[in-house]
This record gives sequence, structure tokens and C-alpha cells, in this order.
Amino acid sequence: MATFTERMIGAAKLDVATYEEVEADTTATGQAMLVVVLSSVAAGIGALGSMGIVGLLVGTIGALVGWFIWAGLIFIIGTKILPEPQTEADMGQLLRTIGFASSPGILRLLGFIPVLGTMLSFAVAIWMLVATVVATRQALDYKSTGRAVAVCAIGFVVYVVVNVVIGSILGPGAMAAASVS
Repeated sequence: MATFTERMIGAAKLDVATYEEVEADTTATGQAMLVVVLSSVAAGIGALGSMGIVGLLVGTIGALVGWFIWAGLIFIIGTKILPEPQTEADMGQLLRTIGFASSPGILRLLGFIPVLGTMLSFAVAIWMLVATVVATRQALDYKSTGRAVAVCAIGFVVYVVVNVVIGSILGPGAMAAASVS
């Protein structure tokens, strides 16, 4: 069994074996949560100049809530709406794999660097999205990467709509802080 750091590196490298290991390890949900928190805190530190300490705290809480909602959406869409014949998954498997897909987010710590930080944050967001597709494919036992992309795309649209609704209720400041995650 890989260490926590080895798992984060493997997840960032999009290593299928790492995602399979995390999926199967029912004790790794806390580790996945820690990855989400570390990624969010790194993003918050990288954006301290624009978000402040309140943004860091709200962003971290938002990241945890967002992780749970995102995993739930992927679970419902992937197992109920677009399953493949061999699809078999539970919510814990999605929480673990999707949590570790946040591993590249640690690099958002460098977001404070003028110009480079913005470009790096954008690249890391794409990297995390690709990692989420790999995590989804492995957790849902898909043979098709295209199906995992479709599940993530549908889930993303629903997630954005939920964020907009929540943002309209709580105000734009809450949405901005949550976007740090």
C-alpha cells in the first residue's frame, strides 16, 4: 500500500493503479478529505491578496461541501443515468477517488505570483478536471473514457447551476470564496 504522499503523487500523475488502490481502500476517505482541504488551502494562500483570510476559510468549507456534492452528482449520473453493464460503485468510492483527483491543486499555492500564478491556476484547474475524469472512470468501472467525460460534463453543468443558485441566495461573495476550491 502506498503512503499518503505517494497516493497524491500517483493521483496527480493520473496513475490508474493509484485510483484503483484509493477506490478499494475504505479507510482512505479521510485521506481524500485531507487532499481536498490541502488543495483548497493552497488555493486560498495563493489568492490571499485578493480573497483574504475569510476567503481562505470560506473557500475551504466550500471545497468540502463542493467535493461531497460533486461526488454525489457523479455517483447519481454515473450509476443511475449513464452506467455501463459492469458499473458498480458506492458513494465512498467516488468520494475517495474524486478527493484524490484534487491532488494537483496543491500547486495553486503559487497563485500569488503575478501573471504566472493565473496561468498556473488555470492549468491546474484543467489538470484537476482530467484527474476527475480518470477518477470517475476508475470508480465507476467504465471501459469508456468518453462516458466518464460525459458524466463529468453533465455533473459539471449541474454543479455550476447549483453554485449559481446558492450564490444568488448567499450573495456573490460566497460564490467567489467557494470558487477558490
